[in-house]
Amino acid sequence: MLRVGLTGGIGSGKSEVTRRLAEHGAVIIDADLIARDVVQPGTSGLAQVAETFGPGVLRPDGSLDRDKLGELVFADAELRGKLNAIVHPLVGARMAELERQAGPAAITVHAVPLLAENQLAGGYDLVVVVDVPQWLQVERLVRHRGMSREQARARIAAQASREQRLAIATIVLDNSGSLAELDRQVGELWTELRRRAALLDA
Repeated sequence: MLRVGLTGGIGSGKSEVTRRLAEHGAVIIDADLIARDVVQPGTSGLAQVAETFGPGVLRPDGSLDRDKLGELVFADAELRGKLNAIVHPLVGARMAELERQAGPAAITVHAVPLLAENQLAGGYDLVVVVDVPQWLQVERLVRHRGMSREQARARIAAQASREQRLAIATIVLDNSGSLAELDRQVGELWTELRRRAALLDA
């Protein structure tokens, strides 16, 4: 099994890349999606979050109010650490389970937004970084997610710097161009991943 870590800053277009890799045949293990699953109503994860942050982070229907929780933790590194201490072990266990299900011949792509922040690069055979300039991250967050420029910059500042991500990259995908250009780069990336997977099997 080839284990690929894929990361990039908020608004860099990681989901566009993972969607294309899935079409090529990669098994995508998305930490963000799993992080949502482990705090669904009825889970121990949600119970722990409500106990730690209070009932104010729950909606009337009992689900997690992600916006309210986000406002709390993005402004406070200590609270962010408390949230991570609840969610990360649950996410890690689920990712490992999905990897086992994928089977030994799979090319698994672990989409992990905080890969650089949490020093996880060493756990993968290679790391792919989806890279865009910061001004473009801001533009996309304002246009696609309805954030103000100040909110967008605060979200970006709460993550690793562009330089920190590039420092752990085995392969860099530049997603500041057209979707056609991204298609071309992902096609080349898939060829390289298959080559590396074949070397592991040899």
